[in-house]
Amino acid sequence: MESAGTTLDITKDGAAFFRYQNNLYIKYIRIFRKLEIIQDQMAHPQKWKVVDMLLQGVMGRILEVRKEMVNKGLSEFHFMDDVIQDLKLTPEEEAPQSTDEAVRIIQVAERGRQGRLRARIMRDIWREEQRERNRKLLPPVTMEPETAATLIQKNWKGYNQRKQTSRERKEEFEFIGMAPREDAKKPIPAGVKVDVNLESRHTLQQQYRTDYEKAQPLIKQTVMDTEGPDIKETFREQIRHWFIECYNTSGKFPDYPTVQQGGSNIIFAEKTPDQLLAEIIAEETEKENQKAKKGNVKEAPKEEKKGKKRKQKAEPKPEGFSYFLPNIIEGNKIYTTVWKERDESTNLRQQHDVELEKETKRKEVETEIRFQVDELMREELKNLRMAVEGDFRDPSKSKAKPKKRKGKGKGAKKKEKDFTADRTLASLCDELIEQGLLKAVPQVPLSEYLGDFSYLGSTLLHANISPMPSLYDIRQIIAMYAILPLGSQPLHEKAPLVKSILLAGPHGVGKKMLVHSICTETCATLFDLSAKNIAGKYPGKTGQQMMLHMVVKVAKLLQPSVVWIDDAEKTFVKKVPKEEKALEPKRLKKDLPKVLKQIKAEDRVLLVGTSRRPFDAELKPLFKVYDRILLIPRADYASRYLIWKNLIEKNGGIITSALDLTSLAKISDGYTPGHLVQVVKSVLTEHRIHQQTKTPLTANNFLRPLSKTEPIYQQEETALANWAAKTPLAKKALKAKKEKEALEKAAQEAAKKKKW
Repeated sequence: MESAGTTLDITKDGAAFFRYQNNLYIKYIRIFRKLEIIQDQMAHPQKWKVVDMLLQGVMGRILEVRKEMVNKGLSEFHFMDDVIQDLKLTPEEEAPQSTDEAVRIIQVAERGRQGRLRARIMRDIWREEQRERNRKLLPPVTMEPETAATLIQKNWKGYNQRKQTSRERKEEFEFIGMAPREDAKKPIPAGVKVDVNLESRHTLQQQYRTDYEKAQPLIKQTVMDTEGPDIKETFREQIRHWFIECYNTSGKFPDYPTVQQGGSNIIFAEKTPDQLLAEIIAEETEKENQKAKKGNVKEAPKEEKKGKKRKQKAEPKPEGFSYFLPNIIEGNKIYTTVWKERDESTNLRQQHDVELEKETKRKEVETEIRFQVDELMREELKNLRMAVEGDFRDPSKSKAKPKKRKGKGKGAKKKEKDFTADRTLASLCDELIEQGLLKAVPQVPLSEYLGDFSYLGSTLLHANISPMPSLYDIRQIIAMYAILPLGSQPLHEKAPLVKSILLAGPHGVGKKMLVHSICTETCATLFDLSAKNIAGKYPGKTGQQMMLHMVVKVAKLLQPSVVWIDDAEKTFVKKVPKEEKALEPKRLKKDLPKVLKQIKAEDRVLLVGTSRRPFDAELKPLFKVYDRILLIPRADYASRYLIWKNLIEKNGGIITSALDLTSLAKISDGYTPGHLVQVVKSVLTEHRIHQQTKTPLTANNFLRPLSKTEPIYQQEETALANWAAKTPLAKKALKAKKEKEALEKAAQEAAKKKKW
């Protein structure tokens, strides 16, 4: 477990800090993936709660560590290939390989080497036989029937043997993993059985959780019926003993602690009656002194009041502070004390433990009974005073009169007016659907957003070359900023809050697909506030106010929710084109910041903007609305290779040795994934798919439609790069770089002066 002190020491050295943070981030990712598998297959409901607590804590720490990396590195993208290599991990799994996996890889490599050697030897033997055969054979002028039959048989046997050898070679290549199997897409029986077991486990998990929830009130009632009377009597005896001890010590009965003070809870703290009585008297004296001071002190000047208000603001948390480490520590403590040494050999079905749940419910029962006992013992204390001390004071007079509620001060926040208080949620949803603001979401898993890992990022950085992020990095950031927080209420409330994200990039890089993936992975509701979609709807200031009110209200009630604005630059465009003036693209410019202020940490609502031409917008208002700004790059070679391969297989294509994916990936530089999707769909028609057995696919089949597609030209990439350099985070990075260079230059000059 990392500590705040370690982080503070490491921050003195920038390189050491990033090394430490990268290691910490990857280790948390590994823990997260293991806990995710455990939680997914954990049937025991009580153990599941502990794992869920740990999982929430680890996810929160991942987001906190990432925020530190962004703040220190002044970049949304971080390259960890060197750390992953040092830890002997793979980019996807980020977990060490097992012994069986390592042996399998070695076996595949060795079989491949032996196969290549055997093929070389057989080729040499075949060539030698051919040369010998050519020397012996002479072209006959005439041919006897027997000779002709022999020649035909020889040619047929040779053809048949070559075909058999080719088939055996293909089978061998498939066996050693050097060629894809034809039945690779067919489900393996063992795999099908695993999937069935996983689904049955999910069903069992849900059943046990339902039984556990139903059993809780019954267990609580059982504890209340069987142990409640004894607990109640024990509390009363302890409180009576406290009355007598205080009377013997001070000569009078004590005042019973109020509900605000904690009632009889403070009586059972580890304190003597004298200490407890002294604390109560001190509290009452302090209250009287404060009342006297309030009556004598004059109103302070406005400047002093302002200063006090500023001091009352929440102080910044110390560096290294975490909201989620207590969850991890508590979960680990529960596991160590309750489950680590617990014998579960008799609980083969992994159902909830009734006796363990009784311990939890016993605390709830004690709290309820304590409240009842406090009411009874206050009456008993009153009777004791009347009987022993002769105290006939009217208790109603001694009670403090309730303070009158003062009017709202000037600084008090006004509650937001509900324009639709008399309408049901169903009617609001129906209206938003009719107006096209509430839309159905296509099911697009995030895994379908293809992109490969940046394998040379750290190497390029060490060579003072700025590496280009990959689509894999974009997918990871979307998971961190959008999917994890929207998918978990506790995580969204405590994790670094991200209210809005801007996805910028050329046409076809997958901006809209990422919006649909966020909604798919989190089961979020999608609202479309794009300029084209709201044109002509809810006109006027009042209409727009009503539209935004309905969207925000329904988004909070149906959370998690995603509010999407396509062509986000049009809201902040410098000059509206004549052909778009009727759309009123800038109508949300003033109201968007107000909408974001209404979104609190407890509201799982995310604003996502997508833009093809962000450089057309005014920078200051655009950057004010969107917290995180991501420029989606063009696909690199590794990502293009992966995209070609997956798209062809997904659309019914068969990849053989005749299809050169390497050349396709190289030639398609400058084209977006959207372009590749169009090309593959245009080539793999139903007729072409049926012809593959006779005519395998080749790279040439894709070149003609690819050549007819317009790529992303250098001018557009340059414009996007120049715009990205003006984002707040990029400006901070540039400023930090200049300061570092100035310090290095000053150090060099100082070193030269010392030499002289």
